[in-house]
Amino acid sequence: MKKSKILNAAIMEVVENQINGNDPPETKQTFNRLITEGYTEKEAKNLIGIVVASEIFEILKQGRPYDQKKFVSSLNALPKTTL
Repeated sequence: MKKSKILNAAIMEVVENQINGNDPPETKQTFNRLITEGYTEKEAKNLIGIVVASEIFEILKQGRPYDQKKFVSSLNALPKTTL
C-alpha cells in the first residue's frame, strides 16, 4: 500500500471516529450539515478530512499544540477551505 493511501486511510479513520464518537461534537454537526446541504457521505467525510489533515500538518510544521477553536472554526467554514 502506498504511503499516501495509508495516510488517507488514517485520516478517514480519525474522521469516522470523531463522527461515531461525537468527539468533538462539531465534527458530527458539520457532517450532518454537509449532508443536508446535498453532499454525499463520502464527500462530507472527505471535506472534514481536509480539515483534519490541515490541523495535523500545522501541528507538525509549527510544533504547536492542537487548537480546538481553530479546528471548529475550519469545520464551520466548510465546504469552503483555505487550502
